[in-house]
Amino acid sequence: MSPDRHISSEDTLRVSVLSEALPYIQRFAGRRIVIKYGGAAMVREDLRDAVFRDLALLACVGVQPVVVHGGGPEINQWLEKLAIEPRFQDGLRVTCPDTMDVVEMVLVGRVNKQIVNGLNRVGGRAVGLSGSDGGLVQARTMGDGTLGVVGDVARVDPSVLSPLLASGYIPVISSVAPNADGLAHNINADTVAGELAAALQAEKLILLTDTPGILRDRNAPTSLIRQLSLSEARQLITDGVVEGGMTPKTECCIRALAQGVKAAHIIDGRVAHSLLLEVFTNAGIGTMVVGSPGLLHA
Repeated sequence: MSPDRHISSEDTLRVSVLSEALPYIQRFAGRRIVIKYGGAAMVREDLRDAVFRDLALLACVGVQPVVVHGGGPEINQWLEKLAIEPRFQDGLRVTCPDTMDVVEMVLVGRVNKQIVNGLNRVGGRAVGLSGSDGGLVQARTMGDGTLGVVGDVARVDPSVLSPLLASGYIPVISSVAPNADGLAHNINADTVAGELAAALQAEKLILLTDTPGILRDRNAPTSLIRQLSLSEARQLITDGVVEGGMTPKTECCIRALAQGVKAAHIIDGRVAHSLLLEVFTNAGIGTMVVGSPGLLHA
């Protein structure tokens, strides 16, 4: 019997896919990619496992992934258990001291370690951090303080991450950071991811969302815009094509690109293995924004 009779079609397909991914693996080996992890990909068990495997694979082939996460749904669950009513203003969580205690407990103590444990379980080497660790992120109170201890990013010092990345670890960072006086602040995870990507001079910033990407018509998933230049992204905000919750995500991408990040991606985390589809295929799966039109098809 010929030896090739023992080779299944699934094995052949798997090897073919790996072979086709080789140019991308070679291109991104040693490069840093910052991923904001959230939405359905954090809630659904099947999607969580897919994300963990994608991240572990990226690290195994020499890419240096950095994960930034929030955890809104679990924060709400714990606020309910503690009889603290969640309050929002303009889409932002109003964070009084009692709420901040819960935010810090959930993001730093629970969600962060769940992600670390999940990555380690599939063969990754994950290390959990918050913005406080090693002076990684310093916050400043947003606006006039009426939202409580809701913060923006004042400064990023990624030096604590360099030895971890060089040793093959996957940093997992919760979006809690102190201000100059040491008071913990709740910061939007998209914002932290964007500023961290800029500070690391990352090759890519990838935001996992519960939408296909940027749509020309928010009610038509088939109107996905696959590629945009920085100026085109700005124009879509001006024209009102980008609106609602997609506006801060797009602005986050714009700020990161303006500070030197090569490309920013808004992708659908509801699709299993969306990370690998975006990084290791030509077509990708969401919207890619780049600083220069000449880089759109790079």
